Amino acid sequence: MDAQRHIDPRQLSPQDRYKLLIGAIVPRPIAWVSTIGPGPEGTAAGALNLAPFSFFCGVGSNPMTLCFCPANKPDGTEKDTLRNAKPVSEGGTGECVVNIVTHALGPQMAACAAELDYGTSEFDFAHLTPRASTVVRPPGVLQSPLSFECRTLQVIRTNPGAPGGGNLLLAEVVHIVASAGLVNDRLHVEPALLDAIGRMGGSGYTTTRDRFEMPRGQQPGA
Repeated sequence: MDAQRHIDPRQLSPQDRYKLLIGAIVPRPIAWVSTIGPGPEGTAAGALNLAPFSFFCGVGSNPMTLCFCPANKPDGTEKDTLRNAKPVSEGGTGECVVNIVTHALGPQMAACAAELDYGTSEFDFAHLTPRASTVVRPPGVLQSPLSFECRTLQVIRTNPGAPGGGNLLLAEVVHIVASAGLVNDRLHVEPALLDAIGRMGGSGYTTTRDRFEMPRGQQPGA
């Protein structure tokens, strides 16, 4: 048996824990989240924001629910996306749009990770076009082939106010916009047309073009 290395995460810095997480949990889908600044009490009312998050997953279908996780900034404050999308009772708008990132849109998605001043639009910075939403206030990304309009259900904070503290934002999907031909009559998404990318460790990404079929619940070798 190969020798094993045992690591106690409690003895690591948050930065080293993060490196292990993003290197081991791969590939990760990317939520490209568009939001809008809150009302008069906010300092950027109506300003658009667009940011990528790779701690992202579907949660359930009844109701149709997504989760993405904007970690706190190095000074412990909230990232702009969380500041905008958290529930109205907490000072946010309670709404967001989760857009899917295609291979072609990768560079523009990566550009949206830039540290811009609150109220400065990543749509403008990355040369992207807002698409008016049907149900929620924040716009989607016109160039994205699939967008989920969402209302925030709750935010679960694992370490409030701490640098790198996690925030799970649970959002109910209330409307979906898909490019023509992407979703068939049986509601299957065509993966080749979606051409999504995933996040690896560091600055690495992967495509979803190399796929294979495998039956579930079958004993190996049977």
